[in-house]
Amino acid sequence: MASPGYTPLRRELLDRRQRLESIASNVASARDVVRLLKEVDSALERMNDGTYGLCESCHDTIEKDRLAADPLVRFCLDHLSEAERDALQKDLDLASQVQAALLPRNNLRIGNWEVGYHYRAAGAVSGDYCDVADASGGTDGFFFLLGDVSGKGVASSLLMSHLHAIFRTLLALNLPLGQMMARANRVFCESTLPTSFATLVCGRATSSGEVEIANAGHCPPLVLHSAPGTKLQATGLPLGMFCDAAYSVERIHLEPRQSLFLYTDGLTEAQNASGEEYGTARLGRFLRGCRDLRPGAMAESCLESLAAFLGGAPQSDDVTVMVVQRSAEA
Repeated sequence: MASPGYTPLRRELLDRRQRLESIASNVASARDVVRLLKEVDSALERMNDGTYGLCESCHDTIEKDRLAADPLVRFCLDHLSEAERDALQKDLDLASQVQAALLPRNNLRIGNWEVGYHYRAAGAVSGDYCDVADASGGTDGFFFLLGDVSGKGVASSLLMSHLHAIFRTLLALNLPLGQMMARANRVFCESTLPTSFATLVCGRATSSGEVEIANAGHCPPLVLHSAPGTKLQATGLPLGMFCDAAYSVERIHLEPRQSLFLYTDGLTEAQNASGEEYGTARLGRFLRGCRDLRPGAMAESCLESLAAFLGGAPQSDDVTVMVVQRSAEA
């Protein structure tokens, strides 16, 4: 009987086995294909006898993010050989470099807008998604995106990169925002495991100060102006939950020096040594005192506020904040 909780991985392994069998007689390195087939069969056998996901050395549970990234893993981190640990560290270092290269330039000025962000992974790689891109086809304005993929570690970083590729492809089509979100959701849903999903805010800002927002189940962006910050609630489900989900679009207008503050839940759900959360109320109080800062300074100041609150407690989740501000100059 298969181990509970591994049904999606079992389907993935069966799919891999079918693909390997289909190419076994058509590739030069048939020996490698046969070896992979044996490893897949071994993993399926472990699922059947209930030992899948257990380290073959200590019989303790293998790290879930490593299993999600590589379903053929057989040993936990503590029982890898020195050579295997070195190879894994090199892979993580390379993954971190690749992920950093996907991030947009910081402290951007696009027309009469400024964008600043801070992106801080809890480990070597992050599952947070952050991007800024000019609108294509001569369209006025630019897109900004901030999201959070389910899970942590290597598996979520792979999904983050996948999400980045999906949106970079769709942005070039210059679709209406709601339609673009629906297409991104369908592609993400059909190309990931059933347990994978992502919350995400996608916005388009124009030179007139008009901003369109579609929010796929993400933390509500905050509009910063003279009144208390206005929350922009979700306009649709997280990406990847249902293939046919629809997304409505909310429209706002920002005056010069007004800002939109976006963040991932690693900020508000961060806990200090006493188990107290940073929370949305604390974030609101912080933002009321710094609404006149430029985007980069506001994002940096927010991370300083979080660090002071944590008081040395470790960061347990990825944290990303983004500030989109209309410039004072017309």
